[in-house]
Amino acid sequence: MPFHPFRRLLLALLACLSFAAAQAGQVTVFAAASLKDALEEITTGFQADTGNRVSLSLAGSSALARQIQLGAPVDVYISANMLWMDFLEAKGLTEPDSRVDLLGNELVLIAAGQNADKVDLAKLPTLLGAGHLAMAQLNAVPAGIYGKAALEHLGLWPGLSAKVAQTDNVRAALVLVSLGEAPFGIVYATDAQADKNVRVVARFPPNSHAPIIYPAAVVAGRNNPAATAFLAHLRSPSARAVFERYGFAVLVGQGG
Repeated sequence: MPFHPFRRLLLALLACLSFAAAQAGQVTVFAAASLKDALEEITTGFQADTGNRVSLSLAGSSALARQIQLGAPVDVYISANMLWMDFLEAKGLTEPDSRVDLLGNELVLIAAGQNADKVDLAKLPTLLGAGHLAMAQLNAVPAGIYGKAALEHLGLWPGLSAKVAQTDNVRAALVLVSLGEAPFGIVYATDAQADKNVRVVARFPPNSHAPIIYPAAVVAGRNNPAATAFLAHLRSPSARAVFERYGFAVLVGQGG
């Protein structure tokens, strides 16, 4: 029986698809919750361009670092501060020379509603009254660490410490304010930009806290080429454009 040209074409197509599937990789990414919107868009582009699949887990940097320490099967970690990346690096849990300082951000005070009045930070304890100040966990989550340091620097912490409502991550603090559960909150500028129900009512001086830097690295021992490709993609012109559109300061040059 002669071999029909259509069947030959179909088999060739299936072979190509099988080869592409075999070449595609799986990348598991743990990243700070404040990166949610930008990373979801960047991940979609990376998957379309490469055929690799990305599993994205977003939470507080501290919780994610602890999971990696306990052996979670993660390929790439992106923290919202240097401390948690330093923590993993000191334990040999990141690939040498893979670490890059990727992004910067700004710390702001938010209130609910686009018509909320601007605030003099010095008057915040009085303005807060009996309400609560929404913040990420003060001793673990980067946004909370930065926020507490800023309030201490400005001499406001004694009047506010008892009024803080702590959340698991910065996006949860954002939600408390957005829903009107807390009159004010401390988040990153990029978080405020992502929620149309809140307004930035004050900005914390950059010298009131440590620089907000997002380092990224490949997790040690994974031996996953797709992870290296994803980290490189985060430095690409297309990713840079997305990060900047969401309000991040891009700290690294454009890569491949």
